[in-house]
Amino acid sequence: MHQSKEELTVVMETPDAKIQHQAGFGAATEYDGLAAEHFRVSAGTDLTPLLEGLQEDTCQCPHWGYVIDGAISVRYADDSEEVDEAGDLVYWPPGHTLWVDEDTEFILFSPHEEHTAVFEHMAAKMDE
Repeated sequence: MHQSKEELTVVMETPDAKIQHQAGFGAATEYDGLAAEHFRVSAGTDLTPLLEGLQEDTCQCPHWGYVIDGAISVRYADDSEEVDEAGDLVYWPPGHTLWVDEDTEFILFSPHEEHTAVFEHMAAKMDE
């Protein structure tokens, strides 16, 4: 799920500030703690092979974030796809993979323990 900043509902606007809001952007209540993560990913990076062996061969950790620069292609377990571009707010529920066709920079907020387990799985796959 992605939402461009232009499509966010304006909930308050003054000459000095504009506040936009999107409700229903996922829930983190079942997780103990979130980690803030900054990514720079080179063109051609595809995480799909590194996620093989996880449930549905996808990342099972939810993420909330913002695409700073570039674009991210996301495929979900139901085979639906989306492209998240610079300026988009993102929520990726469990059951996704991603790849980039251009250099991309983004920020994620993810459940710490769950995402650490995914990183460890990917590192083990790179060592194979």
